[in-house]
Amino acid sequence: MNADAFVVGAGPNGLAGAVTLAQAGLTVTVLEAADTIGGGTRSGELTVPGLLHDHCAAVHPMALASPYLRTLDLERHGLRWGYAATDLAHPLDGGRTAVLHRDLAVTVRNLGADGPAWQRLFAPLTTRFDALADDLMRPLARGPRHPVLTGKFALLAAPSALRTVRRWQTEAARALFAGTAAHAMRPLTGTAGSAIGLMLTAAAHRHGWPVARGGSRAITDALAARLIELGGTIETRSPVHSLRDLPPARTVLLDLTPRAAAAVCGARLPAPVRRAYTRYRHGPAAYKIDLAVEGGIPWSAEVCRSAGTVHLGGTAEQIADAEQAVASGRMPRRPFVLVCQQYVADPARSVGDTHPVWAYAHVPHGYDGDATDAILDRIEQYAPKVRDHVIALTARSPTDLEAYNPNYIGGDILTGANSPAQTAFRPRLASDPYATGIPGIYLCSAATPPGAGVHGMCGHHAARSALRKLGLAPWAAARRPRHPYISWPTAAAGPRS
Repeated sequence: MNADAFVVGAGPNGLAGAVTLAQAGLTVTVLEAADTIGGGTRSGELTVPGLLHDHCAAVHPMALASPYLRTLDLERHGLRWGYAATDLAHPLDGGRTAVLHRDLAVTVRNLGADGPAWQRLFAPLTTRFDALADDLMRPLARGPRHPVLTGKFALLAAPSALRTVRRWQTEAARALFAGTAAHAMRPLTGTAGSAIGLMLTAAAHRHGWPVARGGSRAITDALAARLIELGGTIETRSPVHSLRDLPPARTVLLDLTPRAAAAVCGARLPAPVRRAYTRYRHGPAAYKIDLAVEGGIPWSAEVCRSAGTVHLGGTAEQIADAEQAVASGRMPRRPFVLVCQQYVADPARSVGDTHPVWAYAHVPHGYDGDATDAILDRIEQYAPKVRDHVIALTARSPTDLEAYNPNYIGGDILTGANSPAQTAFRPRLASDPYATGIPGIYLCSAATPPGAGVHGMCGHHAARSALRKLGLAPWAAARRPRHPYISWPTAAAGPRS
C-alpha cells in the first residue's frame, strides 16, 4: 500500500480532503475503520425491509452552501437533491404553525405582522448568502474575503438567540427562529447564540433544506466516485491506531476527534498540542429514534405533513428552558425534538404506504437513560395517536451513536461544544488550526473550522494547508511533489498490504 497521502476516515470531511489532494496530483488512499464509508452520512434499512433511513445526517442546507462541494459537479456522479413542499414546520399549541419556506416572500407572508421584520433581517443575508458562506466557512485566521458583509453578520450574530427573537412579536416567528438556533445544541441565552439560527435560516431562503435522493449516503458515494476517478483508493475495515500503522507518505489527514488524533499521534505530538487536544470539550448529545410509520405521522396541522423537517419545542422560551437543562446535565421532561420526513422529498425511501421517519431529542452529554417515550410524547403532542401508526422502531442512545461513529463522543454529533471561544478557535488557538505540530500531519474532522455539517470544508481546508506546505496549489496540474516522504522511525518494516 503506497501513496503520496493517506486520509484516516471516510466521512464527508475525509473524502473532501482526499479529493482536494488528488486534484493537486497526489496519489491518495483513504482508510476507513467501518465496513462502509460515509461517517455521519450513512443510510440503510433500520426498521422494516426496503425502508431507507438516514443513520445520522438527514437534511443538507450546508451541502448546497459549501463553496467547495459546489465546484465538484457531484451530480455527475449520481447525486440528486429532493425538496419538500415545506422546508420547515414548527407547530405550536392551539393549532398554530410557523412555517419556513425556501421562498422568502412566502415565509414573510405567512408570518403576518412579523413578516416585514423577518424580511428586513433575512433579505440582505439571503441575497449575498453565497459570499457570506465563503467567509464563514473559512478559518478565522485566514481573514474574510468580504469584510464588510461578514462584519455586519458578526454584529447580527453576537447577541443571544433569545435577544434576537425580540425582533418579532408573534410566538410563531419567535419560535421559528429559536428552533433553528437550537441546532447549535447550546443555551439560547449564550453570547453569539444567534449565529447558527441566522446561517441556517438564510441558507433555507437561498438554497432550501433539501435531502439527498437515495439517502444521505449519496453525498459521500458521489465524493468517493470523484476520488476514484482521480486515481484515489478507499479501503474499508482498515482501522489506524497509530502513525506506525501507516507506510511513509508525504502527508496524512486525520478525520478524527482531537482526542483520537492525540492517541494516533502518540509521543510525536508536541506537548502543547496534546494538552489542547485532550482538553477539547464535547457538547450535549442526541438520542435518536427511527420509525416505520403506516400512512405517515398523523399531524394535526396539515402543513406538517408536507414538511421535510418539523421542530417540536413549543415557544422560544420553552425551547430555551429545555436547552438550558440539557447543557446543565439535566434531562428535560419535554426535550427539543427534530423530526425529519425525508420521504416527502424522496418517495423512493418508502415501501407502499409505510414511511421512514427520523427523529432525535437533545439530551445531556453521555445520557444513559431511555428517551424514546419522551420523543414519542413530543410527537404525539402535535400528532395524536401517532403510536397507533408506528409498526417498527429502533433507538440509538448517545452510547450507541458513539459506537456507530467514534467521532460522536458521548453522543455529541457536532464533534465539539459550540461555546463562543471553542467555535472561534477550534480545536486550539493556532495560526493553522489543521496542523497538529507534526510535519505533514493534519486534523480534518468537524472539530476544525468551520465545524459540523455535511459541507466537506474542514477536509478541504486541511488539505489546502497540507498542499501549501508541499508547495502545491490545489488546482495544480497533476504532478509529483518534490518533497520527500515522511517516515515513522518506529514503524514496522514493509507496507501494511
